[in-house]
Amino acid sequence: MQFCAFTEPQQGADYDTQLAHAQRAEQLGFDGWFRSDHYMVMGGGDGLPGPTEAWTTLAGLARETSRLRLGTLVSSATYRVPGILAIQVAQVDAMSHGRVELGLGTGWYAAEHAAYGIPFPEKRFGMLEEQLAIVTGLWATPAGATFSFEGEHYSLLDSPALPKPAQSTVPVIVGGGGPRRTPQLAARYATEFNIGFVDEATIAQKFATVRAACLEEARDPATLRLSVALPTIVADDEATLRRRCAAAGFDPGSAHDARLVGTPTQVAAKLERLRALGAERVYLQTVDMTDLYHLDLIAREVIARVS
Repeated sequence: MQFCAFTEPQQGADYDTQLAHAQRAEQLGFDGWFRSDHYMVMGGGDGLPGPTEAWTTLAGLARETSRLRLGTLVSSATYRVPGILAIQVAQVDAMSHGRVELGLGTGWYAAEHAAYGIPFPEKRFGMLEEQLAIVTGLWATPAGATFSFEGEHYSLLDSPALPKPAQSTVPVIVGGGGPRRTPQLAARYATEFNIGFVDEATIAQKFATVRAACLEEARDPATLRLSVALPTIVADDEATLRRRCAAAGFDPGSAHDARLVGTPTQVAAKLERLRALGAERVYLQTVDMTDLYHLDLIAREVIARVS
């Protein structure tokens, strides 16, 4: 099982804070460092000093880390022109010497679209499907050939399909709880399917659904990595648990079915149950990136037990 740090910088984290967090995660042996792709704080808080742009951040981290996998969970199709997105990701992949992964979704947070003048159409699955087809198609086009595409949302004519990523295949993550189209898109285009912020019974159901979608697409389900993203709070004592829950914005006394919350022993036990369900990678969402001791505890007392 792989373990990735998963962060929410829109809640208030500048580049230096993210850099320190990523470098500590690398030192501690985490497999990857992933960030959300949002431009506005959610819930309480002021979000100061303000948002940072996901792929600009990852480009910087590509040059200031050496081993971590780096990516988005997930970028929004509403923010990107797919031809330019393919160039962005390929360039950051080259800058990282082949460590980048692209998570791509429909986008959902209407308020930030309104705040920054980003169009937010009611129906977005068609945009996502075309972007997945275009980005993967551009990367797969042989050197010297061109790529064209004609869709409802995007048209490309004789694109040189350059630059190419450093990796022969950039991992593409598609996730979400949709009952039909999301699993279908994952089976058709993705290297990884992710489900986040749900309980174990729902995780098992979604994994079964995407495996069935793979069979419908004549794809071996074993070739699609399954992953889970969950808010994570680990502490050795009640006072620290309460403090970390407050920093993450939830009541420590609330139900934690869709979270990883508790002592190292409790969290490790849940990770073992997720492994038994088929999870091959877990994204451990921590909101307070200044709490580097939290990362230390997770690596030393949780990951070490289940690796």
